[in-house]
Amino acid sequence: MTSAAVTTPAGMSHLSAERSRALRTLFAGVGLGSTGYIAASTVSAIVATELAGTSTLAGVPAATVVLGSAFGSAWLSTVMARRGRRPGLVTGYAVGTVGALIALSAVLAHSFLLFLAGTALLGIANSANQLSRYAAADMVPGERRASTLSTVVWAGTIGGVLGPNLGTLAGGFLAGFGLPELAGVYIVTLVLVAAAAAATWALLRPDPSELAWRPEEAGAPVGAAPVEPVAPAASPAPSYPVASVQSLLRRPSVRLAVLALVAGQVVMTLIMTMTAVHMTEHGHDIAAVGLVISGHVFGMFALSPLSGRLTDRLGPMPVIVAGLCLSAGAAVMGAAAPPDGGPQLFLALFLLGYGWNLGFVAGSSLLSSGLASAERTRIQGVADALIWCSAAAASLGSGVVQSVAGFAALCLLGVALAVGPAVVLVARRRQVAGTPEVSPAG
Repeated sequence: MTSAAVTTPAGMSHLSAERSRALRTLFAGVGLGSTGYIAASTVSAIVATELAGTSTLAGVPAATVVLGSAFGSAWLSTVMARRGRRPGLVTGYAVGTVGALIALSAVLAHSFLLFLAGTALLGIANSANQLSRYAAADMVPGERRASTLSTVVWAGTIGGVLGPNLGTLAGGFLAGFGLPELAGVYIVTLVLVAAAAAATWALLRPDPSELAWRPEEAGAPVGAAPVEPVAPAASPAPSYPVASVQSLLRRPSVRLAVLALVAGQVVMTLIMTMTAVHMTEHGHDIAAVGLVISGHVFGMFALSPLSGRLTDRLGPMPVIVAGLCLSAGAAVMGAAAPPDGGPQLFLALFLLGYGWNLGFVAGSSLLSSGLASAERTRIQGVADALIWCSAAAASLGSGVVQSVAGFAALCLLGVALAVGPAVVLVARRRQVAGTPEVSPAG
């Protein structure tokens, strides 16, 4: 679509309709993919404990998922930069489908190493879920980016509510046929991630990269830096220089966005990973674990539209700091919760999830500030890879800390890891003041 066509009323109406359809498809893909992924994540620590015979290795599957997400973020963003958003997302969900099949086979064969391989591939499906938010954000101007991005993040609410409970229902059904209860979870994951791949392949047309917002749509002045869609390989390259990853990471807004996203993910992963093990060690069954994790994931996604509106209204930095402070408070509440859990642990995990959401939405919005479209695609995959690598370390360490010092100590460590970055962000908040919406050419 040419610039002239875009600026006509008919062209704008057609483009708006295509963008709305693309946003709905992204929402559906994330809803399906996250439901399958969260169903598997809910029980991964329990499966690992059973297969490995020790809770010390309970955090390893979460680490392999996160490492898979890190690899997938970098790999899929490269695919997207060369071929468009749709091929990258379809590839991620397809690989995740294979991972779910491998994980199911591992549960049935009682193989810990095979299970780790399956969870690693499931992580690539998770990276497709996460990168979908950027595809949505590309289609709107900066003042609406956080709200639009948060709409796709909100789709994770479906996974948060349905995922753990669908797994429980499927497990109970299979148990009646003499199969392992936990195998039902991975059947649910297999079906839903495959559905996400099929829906994205069939419906995400035209590619979101062809629907990227351009300055001329808002009557941008002549001479404004061009914001071109991330074109497939057959299309001409952008007519302006694209900064290297190293130079992008030196920009204050990018550095602080990555710090915020990493800190929020690490604190959330550290505590959430071991909550299921903590509960089962104190006599709770899978249904009770599923309820608490559902509350946590509900907090992670359900209030995303509120986080988006707050970010667009107040700016990303205040929202990021608020999210880290809320995560710290939730960690204190989790440390003080009685061993048998109860409402206090449920509330702590819910607030931990919403603290993460505030930082995730605002940090993702900040990450795109001052960057042209081609630069955004490049740095988003790298930033998500850094986020997931840090979270992998948190997953690996969570089992060790819990085994040595207990769940309360694990939560208190989360407090420190949230407060420290919050102080840094407050001290350096002026570095992102006045960041231009689009980076200058060169």
